[in-house]
Amino acid sequence: MDIQLKTFAELNLLPPLERALKEQNYKIPTPIQAKTIPPALEGKDILGCAQTGTGKTAAFALPILDFLGGDMRKARSGRPQALVLAPTRELAIQIGDSMRVYGKHLKLRTALVFGGVNQNKQVREMQRGAHILVATPGRLLDLMQQGHIQLDELEVFVLDEADRMLDMGFLPDIKRVISKLPSDRQSLFFSATMPPKIVELASQLLSSPFRVDVTPKKTSVKKIKQKIVYCERSEKVGLLHKLLRGEDVGRVIVFTRTKRGANTLAKKTEKAGVPVAVIHGNKSQAARQKALKAFRAKKVRVLVATDVAARGIDIDNVTHVVNYDLPNEPESYVHRIGRTGRAGAEGIAVSFCSGEELDYLDDIEKLIGIKIERDPNSVKPAWKPKPKQGGGQRRGGGSTSRRKGNQKGKRSKSSLGNSRSSKRGPKRGKRNTKENRRSVVA
Repeated sequence: MDIQLKTFAELNLLPPLERALKEQNYKIPTPIQAKTIPPALEGKDILGCAQTGTGKTAAFALPILDFLGGDMRKARSGRPQALVLAPTRELAIQIGDSMRVYGKHLKLRTALVFGGVNQNKQVREMQRGAHILVATPGRLLDLMQQGHIQLDELEVFVLDEADRMLDMGFLPDIKRVISKLPSDRQSLFFSATMPPKIVELASQLLSSPFRVDVTPKKTSVKKIKQKIVYCERSEKVGLLHKLLRGEDVGRVIVFTRTKRGANTLAKKTEKAGVPVAVIHGNKSQAARQKALKAFRAKKVRVLVATDVAARGIDIDNVTHVVNYDLPNEPESYVHRIGRTGRAGAEGIAVSFCSGEELDYLDDIEKLIGIKIERDPNSVKPAWKPKPKQGGGQRRGGGSTSRRKGNQKGKRSKSSLGNSRSSKRGPKRGKRNTKENRRSVVA
């Protein structure tokens, strides 16, 4: 399919959607939107390779809203018609907000389901009925097991940030969710990288998908100025505080490998006279949202975070990302530094590298295909064994009740709900008939 989409007006979306886009001053689609939305509107399965910050949310949100808004069906209690599965509560909240903004003139309800908070409000929203459900895997399965959510009437399924899902240990939960989906559905699958496990999962989930790739791995970080500063571990705090005093340093996200490390670094930075917000998996939902709100509002200019914040948090004008600790998974490096240099702007990523992190640096450079610039004033330390891995952010977006006892073994394609005879049956024809849709919303 040769797509030459230049403007949103060419999509011929429902009038309420077009009105919302105009209010948001959306005129020209991003590459991921231009390539994804037309085939998605036709009901095709999508396999998309794209990072956050590329406009991916609108790429799947607009087709969902266009389809459900055209049918104008009532929301049934506990039975959503569209499900978006996200790895973290922050990303789920962001997606939910986007759904409401784009669909503000449509009579569609969106519900959010994620762990880390009391479930009662989420249960009430599902009982009331929601057309669209945005959820993290752990809490979704909790509410499904309790009988509050059933997926037998689902027509559109979106799996967002699939590789991050796997990094956080969600693969068994994802398979359990997919096994409950109707076989006659549309599926949209997005991942920033495509390792073998992701490719295998996509083959089980999708049927003759339309492929979209807008983030070639070798060039995804080209607009970000990267630098490695060699140092001893004990020198990192001083180097960070010196960097923060720089005249060109504005809004900064500092990544640590562990939650304890984030707390310790934040306290030391506060003592140095720099206001700091902290976000990691042990923080309550209220505390995490408060920290992000303060950072967005520029009440604090430094956010210390673990990898729970590496994706799904869209904050403009982040001038610097600092890898206080290099990540032990090279893909996380790309997602971390992607918090700067967004929306076409340039950004700066500074990474401190001690002797025990030299192996991590080698892995990162192999992944991104370039040798990162070294600070000429720093001296390469002696190699040391890698530090023990701990304090990671496994399953940061879901309920804690499912952290143990992951299912073993593989399911066949049929158990994952992939045996289809057609795409949504007769409803697909109704969706493709613009006259039918216009008459409903006129």
